[in-house]
Amino acid sequence: MSTPPFLIIDHVQLAMPADGEDIARRFFVELIGMTETPKPSELAKRGGCWFRSGKVDVHLGVEQDFRPALKAHLALVCENYDALIAKLKLANVPVKEDFEIPGTRRSHIADPFGNRIELIAKTA
Repeated sequence: MSTPPFLIIDHVQLAMPADGEDIARRFFVELIGMTETPKPSELAKRGGCWFRSGKVDVHLGVEQDFRPALKAHLALVCENYDALIAKLKLANVPVKEDFEIPGTRRSHIADPFGNRIELIAKTA
């Protein structure tokens, strides 16, 4: 049996418009509970910001001709799905529940820039 070529996803990068770092911090840190991690100084010159929660790393990079990812997305398994969905709704973030996969509780949201994010309830 051969060893699989990949072990884990190191990070996912989403695009954002220039000067969106403070908006990103409010969403990814204050609202959904991730921690900002410092970018290496050479990369920090380009703008953007990085966030982490457990083994999940999300990088937001500045794209000059920014257009949000409406179909492509990252999917995050949530430790406390119900609490996060309630917090998002309280903050007036549109949450679209999805029942297309039997036995899977999931919803779709957008970050402040319009990038699609899928939230999945942790299973036992």
